[in-house]
Amino acid sequence: MICGGIDIGGTKIEARLFSNDLATVEMRRIPTPKERLADFIDALAEQVRWLEQFSHQGQDLTVGMAIPGLIDVHTGRAFTSNLPASGHDIAAILEERIGRRLPLMNDCQAFALSEANGGAGEGFKTVVGLIMGTGVGAGLTCDGHLTPRLNGSALEIGHIGIPAHLLASRSLPLWDCGCGKRGCFERYVSGTGLAALGAHWLGRPVTAEEIVASAQAGGTQHQQVLWQWAEIASELLLIIQLTHDPDCIVLGGGLSGIPDVVPLLEKPFQSVKLGEMRMPAIRCAIHGDSSGARGAAIMASRKPL
Repeated sequence: MICGGIDIGGTKIEARLFSNDLATVEMRRIPTPKERLADFIDALAEQVRWLEQFSHQGQDLTVGMAIPGLIDVHTGRAFTSNLPASGHDIAAILEERIGRRLPLMNDCQAFALSEANGGAGEGFKTVVGLIMGTGVGAGLTCDGHLTPRLNGSALEIGHIGIPAHLLASRSLPLWDCGCGKRGCFERYVSGTGLAALGAHWLGRPVTAEEIVASAQAGGTQHQQVLWQWAEIASELLLIIQLTHDPDCIVLGGGLSGIPDVVPLLEKPFQSVKLGEMRMPAIRCAIHGDSSGARGAAIMASRKPL
């Protein structure tokens, strides 16, 4: 059965139509309205209509949606930054507009679900999908299925506090995080975090892309920055292992595209893991940008509406 998925992001709303084997048939992106809730709902409805029309199935087409942030499992209200959706039951409001209710899930959970089913995590029992892009977040699956969440959240590991010894040993400041806390991992291991580390150690503004490109070209200073980033990121992998002990960690987001990122992370992870604990497999996502919509489509095809 073909199905559709919608991945809602801060800059774009992406709709994908998938074949029976979950391959992308067609994809359409439109800008995300950021000011008015009504415009945001209009954009979602437009994407749903496009999927229904392109598939020639109308409202018989199964469609799921993924969104960053929390979705309260009792009230349906979303709590998300950079979108005019926070505090609203988006699925219910959209239902009034299009005449049917579409299931809504967290985007990190969608990523993990996609990669655990026909992706880089296929064949592993417990899979954590770790996204390191503009922000840092993760999803968790067991036997290819999502695990129940009290708050309808993903693994908000980006907002775990970074260990004091990492800051002290590298003379790093305690940076403020957008969540309102200080010293969150997200501020150090996201794409913006890598840029902040580079600016701190190099003494000038620098982008994550510049750091990676220069390191690949043999720039010693940039290689050192990238290695320091990997050492800090390996501590986050350790926290994932200590709290969830997965068989596999699948990397997604922009930083998963760093050349040879898996061995870059495996080496420091090997040195920080506890005793004889076996390391999980670390893989890069197979479905990349399509995983959010793909995971939402998988969830919708399984979930009774």
